[in-house]
Amino acid sequence: MTATTQKTNLLGRTSAELTQILSDMGMSAFRGKQVFQWLYKYRSRSFNEMTNLSKADRVTLKDHARIQRPVILQQLRAKDGTEKFLYRLEDGHTIEGVLIPETKRQTLCLSTQVGCAMGCRFCITGRSGLVRNLSAAEIVGEVLAAQDHMSPHRALTHLVIMGMGEPLANYDAVVTALKILLDPGGCDFSNRRITLSTSGLVPGLQRLARENIGINLAVSLNAANDATRDRLMPINRRYPLADLLATLRDFPLPGRKRITFEYVLLRGINDSPEDARRMARLLEGIPAKINLIPYNASPGSDFTPPERTEVEAFQEILLRANYTAVIRESRGGDIDAACGQLRERQCSGQPSVIPGESKPNKP
Repeated sequence: MTATTQKTNLLGRTSAELTQILSDMGMSAFRGKQVFQWLYKYRSRSFNEMTNLSKADRVTLKDHARIQRPVILQQLRAKDGTEKFLYRLEDGHTIEGVLIPETKRQTLCLSTQVGCAMGCRFCITGRSGLVRNLSAAEIVGEVLAAQDHMSPHRALTHLVIMGMGEPLANYDAVVTALKILLDPGGCDFSNRRITLSTSGLVPGLQRLARENIGINLAVSLNAANDATRDRLMPINRRYPLADLLATLRDFPLPGRKRITFEYVLLRGINDSPEDARRMARLLEGIPAKINLIPYNASPGSDFTPPERTEVEAFQEILLRANYTAVIRESRGGDIDAACGQLRERQCSGQPSVIPGESKPNKP
């Protein structure tokens, strides 16, 4: 461990945590909120930029602290405009994230783990298993690094926590990151514009319900009976559908919010008319929106996507049952940025895209 890595990384700390850390360094308590703004609102990467701090305080920070965030090694652009980032973490591991541009929104898909332990059979991410959890600093750092790479005329509007990993298996770091992302003095995202996706980790869902952060919730369902879901998603053997749906029925939903159910359609596995009718019965009584995702094929997989007519027939059954059911069109497939295609990758040499220097405004 080098002298630099022994210094306290200030990224990934809430305003209250920063206040305590800086107070322990002998600095005034109000400096915590100032540094919090510099890190998250102005995306500062150097203590020299923090011009409303005294020179002595900046020297103290340089001596005892650091600002460590993921580095974007590679940025790929798909034919449809989707961008994929390859982030390098401090220990050399890599993760991927995806920026999805639309007319009125710019959505960043975040990862929460290097790899994944859930083992869903249709997902590339879990094939190598779980390497480690990301820290809150690394999760928030994905957002800050992506913002620095975006052109000045585009602003990041939405976040979806559905990249690599199971967010609720890294609960503490994810919730800390969410609090920073939502803080008006920091990243200042609206809870209406952040969605967390889970494979159905029931204890994590129960904790999240008690936390009452108010973000959007998405659940990866993918089957309407335990036998099929057991086959596709091993987590179902531990938390079967009855337990999962009972938890979701008790989940607090502010206003007119609904739970989004994500359903990857696999030809001959879960795409029959009876599967659609079974799902309609299964979700009865839950404020629900259903995203139908035709499988994104990958090398070495035994699965194939249904024909478009089969997808539309599945959707029609759900629509007739008075559900909102949307066919989610695949984005970024030509750069392996579509749903279920993210994984740790090797990338040698220097970053292929150099991060733009942040030019924060003085608070």
